Amino acid sequence: MIRLQQVTCGEQLRHAFGAFPSGVAALCARVDRVPTGMAASSFTSVSVDPPLVSVCIQKTSSTWPVLRERPRLGLSVLSQWHDGACRQLASKQGDRFAGVEWDAGPHDSILIRGSSAWMEVSLYDEVEAGDHLIALLEVQGLDTAPYTPPLIFHASRFRKIALTLDEEQHTSAEQW
Repeated sequence: MIRLQQVTCGEQLRHAFGAFPSGVAALCARVDRVPTGMAASSFTSVSVDPPLVSVCIQKTSSTWPVLRERPRLGLSVLSQWHDGACRQLASKQGDRFAGVEWDAGPHDSILIRGSSAWMEVSLYDEVEAGDHLIALLEVQGLDTAPYTPPLIFHASRFRKIALTLDEEQHTSAEQW
């Protein structure tokens, strides 16, 4: 029998939310010629028409207010080799881009090399939701690397998905 508990603290919720695996995306742009970015494990597709994706961002973020003002952002779906880059992009101190290879996209967006997918997005709408903001982003352009496995965040840890033999032959960390 399943026995539901009343929610009494945030730790219970974090534990339950951690049961759902998610991919990790980086939102990045050049701001005054300086690379600026953040990681988001709440990335999801929303709509095909119009082409929308979403990320959830803590209201306390000091990076989002800077990024939201850019006309376009680079959204990179990080690959399984990006766990270190993800930690850097999520950090509150230091150079978030130290050792992270990236390319400038159109309109000063930044795209992380070796990712599973890349999108150039613009802010479509923003919705307040508790202690977070839901940013709806309109996809303006995209590219994919279909044999590059994504970085998975599950139970507060980075995980890797199992590849088929065919997929293993088509991908490696050296490809990026």
